[in-house]
Amino acid sequence: MPEYKAPVRDTKFVMQELLNCEQHYQTLGYEDASIDMVDAIISEAAKFNEQVLAPINQIGDQQGCSWNDGEVTTPDGFKEAYHQYIEGGWPTLSQPVEFGGQGLPSSLNTAIGEFSSAANHSFAMYPGLSHGCMATLEGHGSEQLKQMFLPKLVEGSWTGTMCLTEAHCGTDLGMLRSKAELNDDGTYRINGSKIFISAGEHDLSDNIIHVVIARIPGSPAGTRGISLFIVPKFNVNDDGSISDKNGVSCGSIEHKMGINGSSTCVINFDNATGHLIGEVNRGLHCMFTFMNAARLGVANEGVAAAEASFQGSLAYAKDRLQMRSMSGPKNPDGPADPIIVHPDVRRMLLTQKSISEGGRALIAYLSQQVDIVQASNDDAEIAKAEANLALLTPIAKAFLTEVGLECTSHGVQILGGHGFIKEWGMEQLMRDTKISCLYEGTTGIQALDLLGRKVLGSKGELLKSFASEIASFCYANGQDPALSNYCLTLGGYVEELGKYTQEIAAKAMKNPDEVGAASVDYLMYAGYVTLAYFWARMAKVANEKLAQDSTETAFYQAKIKTAKFYFDRILPSAKGHAACMENGAESMMAHTVEDFAF
Repeated sequence: MPEYKAPVRDTKFVMQELLNCEQHYQTLGYEDASIDMVDAIISEAAKFNEQVLAPINQIGDQQGCSWNDGEVTTPDGFKEAYHQYIEGGWPTLSQPVEFGGQGLPSSLNTAIGEFSSAANHSFAMYPGLSHGCMATLEGHGSEQLKQMFLPKLVEGSWTGTMCLTEAHCGTDLGMLRSKAELNDDGTYRINGSKIFISAGEHDLSDNIIHVVIARIPGSPAGTRGISLFIVPKFNVNDDGSISDKNGVSCGSIEHKMGINGSSTCVINFDNATGHLIGEVNRGLHCMFTFMNAARLGVANEGVAAAEASFQGSLAYAKDRLQMRSMSGPKNPDGPADPIIVHPDVRRMLLTQKSISEGGRALIAYLSQQVDIVQASNDDAEIAKAEANLALLTPIAKAFLTEVGLECTSHGVQILGGHGFIKEWGMEQLMRDTKISCLYEGTTGIQALDLLGRKVLGSKGELLKSFASEIASFCYANGQDPALSNYCLTLGGYVEELGKYTQEIAAKAMKNPDEVGAASVDYLMYAGYVTLAYFWARMAKVANEKLAQDSTETAFYQAKIKTAKFYFDRILPSAKGHAACMENGAESMMAHTVEDFAF
């Protein structure tokens, strides 16, 4: 199993040098979030994830969770690790002070969230879902519900879930059958079953708070008639203390491809007591608070997977001796050269490195946009941040998980036969990461959201806003010899993205299927271009630091070299997606159902 080391230096580079988090936090009123405080938290988070979570990662995969008569037992070490997680105050980090939180920025929590996902994806699922639950309550719950549920959720002694999909409807939530009927006391009776509920039942916390969508009788059909409810495993008194068992049970747990240490449950609601969140029939609107937070969390999983796979691959590639370099021996005293000297191994290693570091920058940028939405007093600044989040969240979620999965495949490939063997941990990373491409809407769903709702739905305005930011960077740095080629290349890709958008819109006027046919290629193209923008920005910072006679010459030179690799070897992948977009839907939709017969 590879030994995980949290990427502390690169995390600080992105937060402090690329995105100037100190000024960002001070501007938003986070006075406690000084550089010293940020450094201390990142360092302590690194220790916890390296020393507590990473050692039980493989145990969780081997043992998995067990179900017995409705109760779920987590793998050895998970319960003890969760208690340490609470004792360390990690659940409280970015939560409101009024409910027991530390009131620190959300972006700081996101940064260390990557460490947890890379160290132990399965474990990270348990507290991870609680953040969306708390955000939904804070944004849409009544004061009474906040007082009842938030203190214990913030503390971490209770955990949260999101209960959306049902066996017959998948992503099409308008087809749900779960029913909510009003009681005389203002609560609701919830009946129905939900599937694929991460952390829906476990032995880590004293109570589990389910955020559930259901339909009130008489409500409109489809998504317009969905309402949202808090449904606890154990009922809660008005003072926040636990009462009797609610009508909530775990019918079974799934036997999965990966993340075996995370319980994925069928949850049954039988006359369970639920509390309405927000307005009747506005449940899906409220639920998007949870889903958008979860989508950024899943995007972070893609970055974490790329990083963890890179670390395991790099360690192996430095030690494994095989063949001689085509340009002459590099290890003349040994029987062969380490495989890191071979160009194809370099290709895969640098793909992992460029994706993990570029993705980390994108996630940090988006998490700062979340900070702005949550804490800024400037309406114009908030509107711009919301526009960036609307456009870039589906890109980050889908693109970073797809290329993150690709990076885990490279990890298996670099280790060769050993990569296919469980004890090395590389195949576990690949199995664990595939689910990230499916969570919170598959890549295809995210792509339709991006192209159909966000880009075409806004008549291109959301895209223009972010494209203008890239154009401003290119204009400001286009005469810099170190950046001019990047700016010229990047500007060309952004211009082409606008052209493809117009072409798809024109085709869709005649055939709406053109949007669905182009959407995934459009998203992937946009993802490659977005990461190129952040690599150009990182190259700029690295060049500036070297000009200041930095003592970390190797670190900054590696940044510059990796930026060049990304532009030379990764960004051109967008051209293949462009060709697919231009070729349209005809060859895809010409087949009849009978043509697929065999």
